[in-house]
Amino acid sequence: MRLRVMLPSEILVDREVSKVVAEGENGSFCLLPRHMDFVSALAPGILAFVSDESGGGEEREEFVAVDEGVLVKCGDEVLVSVRNAAAGAGLGELRKTVREKFAVLDERQKAARSAVAGLEAGFVRRFIELRERSGG
Repeated sequence: MRLRVMLPSEILVDREVSKVVAEGENGSFCLLPRHMDFVSALAPGILAFVSDESGGGEEREEFVAVDEGVLVKCGDEVLVSVRNAAAGAGLGELRKTVREKFAVLDERQKAARSAVAGLEAGFVRRFIELRERSGG
């Protein structure tokens, strides 16, 4: 099967695999090449896949941490579309990568929330001023 893990800004994974294990909203599932076509909403978690990257017949399991998203298996293609994801060679490295990557995202989210709160406060302040001027 051809696995593609796609983010809004890049394709994180694009390789031939023999097995994909992911976690949907109703639990984890495994996809093999001859499984029927399948669509699932993904829960945040670990996507595991078995690949033969070396081409020497030696398969290895790899992992990608994914945010919520969608997985579609159609024929020999497995397409995964998520907003955020991080790849790592092993689970230990992946854990470190996720902590670092999502710490940056968390800081961005805090800044965005602060900006939105400022906009909301300004809107309410102007609304109250206009209401007081109109005598209402």
